[in-house]
Amino acid sequence: EFKHFVILLKVLHVHKAHMPNILSGKSWMFQDGDYLIGGLFDIHHVDFSVHPRPEAIDCSSQIFSLSSYRRFQIMRFSVEQVNNSTNLLPDVSLGYDIFDQCSDTKNFPGIFNLISENGMVRPWRNSPENFFKSPNVIALIGPFTSTNTLAVAPLFMSYLIPMVSYGAASSAFSQKVRFPSFLRTVPSNKEIIDVMVNILVHFDWRWVAFLYSDNDFGTDGLELFRKAIKETDTCLAYAKGLNENTGHAQMFKQLDELNLNTIIVFSTDLDAEALVEAAVRLNVSDKVWIAGDTWSLNKRLLRLEGIENIGTVLGVAQSVLPIPGFDDFIYSTKCQMAKEQKFCNQYCNCSNLIPDDIISMDPSFSFPVYSAVFAIAHALHNVLQCGANKCNRDIEVQPYMVLDQLRKSNFTLLNVRVGFNDDGEPIFGSYSIVFWNRSSSAEEIGLYTFFPSVSFSINSTKIEWFTNHQVKKVPISQCSQECPSGYAKTQTGIHKCCFRCDVCPNGTYISTAEDPYSCIRCEETEWSEAGSTSCRLRLVEYVLFTDSGAILIISGSCVLMGLTVAVALLFSVTYNTPVVRSAGGPMCFLILGCLMLCSLSVFFYFGKPTTASCILRYFPFLLFYTVCLACFVVRSFQIVCIFKIAAKIPKLHNWWMKYHGQWAVIAGAFVMQVIFLISSYCFGAPRPNQDTFTYQDRIILGCDINIAATTLSVVVPLSLCSLCFIFSYMGKDLPKNYNEAKAITFCLLLLILTWVVFATGYILYKGKHIHTFNALAVLSSLFSFLLWYFLPKCYIIVLQPHKNTQQYFQGLIQSYTKTI
Repeated sequence: EFKHFVILLKVLHVHKAHMPNILSGKSWMFQDGDYLIGGLFDIHHVDFSVHPRPEAIDCSSQIFSLSSYRRFQIMRFSVEQVNNSTNLLPDVSLGYDIFDQCSDTKNFPGIFNLISENGMVRPWRNSPENFFKSPNVIALIGPFTSTNTLAVAPLFMSYLIPMVSYGAASSAFSQKVRFPSFLRTVPSNKEIIDVMVNILVHFDWRWVAFLYSDNDFGTDGLELFRKAIKETDTCLAYAKGLNENTGHAQMFKQLDELNLNTIIVFSTDLDAEALVEAAVRLNVSDKVWIAGDTWSLNKRLLRLEGIENIGTVLGVAQSVLPIPGFDDFIYSTKCQMAKEQKFCNQYCNCSNLIPDDIISMDPSFSFPVYSAVFAIAHALHNVLQCGANKCNRDIEVQPYMVLDQLRKSNFTLLNVRVGFNDDGEPIFGSYSIVFWNRSSSAEEIGLYTFFPSVSFSINSTKIEWFTNHQVKKVPISQCSQECPSGYAKTQTGIHKCCFRCDVCPNGTYISTAEDPYSCIRCEETEWSEAGSTSCRLRLVEYVLFTDSGAILIISGSCVLMGLTVAVALLFSVTYNTPVVRSAGGPMCFLILGCLMLCSLSVFFYFGKPTTASCILRYFPFLLFYTVCLACFVVRSFQIVCIFKIAAKIPKLHNWWMKYHGQWAVIAGAFVMQVIFLISSYCFGAPRPNQDTFTYQDRIILGCDINIAATTLSVVVPLSLCSLCFIFSYMGKDLPKNYNEAKAITFCLLLLILTWVVFATGYILYKGKHIHTFNALAVLSSLFSFLLWYFLPKCYIIVLQPHKNTQQYFQGLIQSYTKTI
């Protein structure tokens, strides 16, 4: 903003030529008083295409602005009301010195007059005396635009002359280090941008264009808008600065190419008028226009022919407060000053104006001017320590004193509590949301308040949406249609609003509230189908003790134990008979005991798996079944040895009998298996496991087996099983009625078949009942030996006792010997 100050210095020598006129001239824009308030109003606007050079110009010859003229009259009326008040500044009169600021670089003579002292502008020095020399005015009302304010603010800041702007909304002025004596009676651009963003969010318009005046006011609004939409789904697809050289036809063509239906126009009224007139001329239609407060109540555009064809116009306007007595003031005001009496840029040819034109003009920014004057008056009232009837005229009023009291402002004006915060921002005011209806009027449809708290409301039912020249539902303004539920967005360009929709796969979900661009994986205990928006808890499954399969297997195990005990009792009673002796004698009781101990492992396949239950599923079975297999290896070897090896290798038979080889083998197998089991379980013991991969909607609880560790623990049983099968196969041609080798072979075949069937089922099926099948395989392995090895012997003992004699067995052996 200090670039304007540089330009000021360059043209200072031009302005000096006008200073004598400034000091000697008087005009009707000047009113004398005990204390003067400066005023800067852009009653005219410079056409830069006609005046490109930085030179002082006569503003009265430039483009006239009736709305600014109305605000100028508001200041005159406000000062008159203050002077007529018996409570405010009772014996003190206020005067004003108002200048037409038609340019930010071409009319500085008036500015110098405001800060001059006795016709001289003192250079600022870092000395206290600067603050004790009284400038021409104690405070300044204005300027209106941010650009004009930035141009002159450094001059007033240097002397701490209060500047109370009624329209400069740039957020830069909130920086008190740079603008210590600046205050304003309008909200900053940030507030109006917040209102616009709230409108976009309310109607879910995400694909928008932002057209702004190519000046400090507009660029500040653009920067604030970019920041405001960062936390929303809104995308700024197009932004362009507006000035007198803007090519509207090309711009609207670009908007159509981008399929932009929502246009925010954050500009001065002149730029907005040129834009809307071009839109009507170029037959632009079916758009939604969001107007800023500078032109949302523009009466000229409201009555423009063809305005209804451009689409729907929504606007953000300052809440209009009727100012009592202003209309009468305008009717009583007459322009009587002749042009030759003019002061430099203190003249306005108003002879062709009628009061009704002024009164019916856009009332925006009227209350900000009105409240600015009264704020300064109240501040002066406090500086002069005014009472009910008089003020202390002995106090030498300095601008910084007025500034201090301005910051403390707290008074009620037209039922509005007027005050400022520490940054000089107003702590009062609100914005109305308006709709341009068919009656060529701006109808209020909503409200945005700042104080005491922020609130936003809008009545959408009052809006008639003009699209395709018909009244329809809310227009859509999106780059890409919203994704269906359960789909994630994948950005396809530089804008987050442009995307494709991809369905979230199984096991994931999309949470649009958290992140609409990523499919979130469900927790291990949850599941989801494709295209889900949430996860569901998985059903945890394991075989309960009350399960029908579990009941049957447990019952079978109990039957096994009962039969085992019965066989053991029967064998103990008939222990010295040939059948029991030939079955293994004392070894039978060892086998039966191991079978009973093995059956205990069946009980641990049911219920919720724990570390202990996982270990006890396998440890008893692998240990004691190894002993059973060792017994059968020894038994099958003894049968073959008696009938085939003893005669051929008598020494082996003698050694076997002498050193009790059968018990040595059984003990060795037992010890070796204990070592292997302890070693493998130390390396990796079975532990509870959750199968979360087989089924997406269920978790199967089971026991995890370390394959490497388990391999070591099955080496001995597999080896014994192989030896047993070899020895029993060698005895396949033994006596028919005395062929225990065939019985062992058949038991082994059943054992192998059982585990082959289980392995096949384990590969094909992974549900909870696989543990039931595992328990069934264990039980089947135990029953194979009990039923096919011991039960036939029990049958002979009980039902064929004649075969359970010494003579019968000797006869079988003699018959076999003769055959050989």
